[in-house]
Amino acid sequence: MFPMRVRVPDQRSFEKALRRFKRECIREGIMADMRKSEFYDKPSVARRRKANRARRRRMRQLSELEGKS
Repeated sequence: MFPMRVRVPDQRSFEKALRRFKRECIREGIMADMRKSEFYDKPSVARRRKANRARRRRMRQLSELEGKS
């Protein structure tokens, strides 16, 4: 991953620059990666979480299809 840089003109405040930096981190997915690697997940927990995400995604897709017909 590339180092994050936020260019700030002299007249901008530090608070605005910090807010812009946070927004860029969220958009790049850095915060999600940090949260994901904050604690070790056992392989069984990771599989269960992955299966639950897939189940929710399928249910959402089915409900969207039912709503269209």
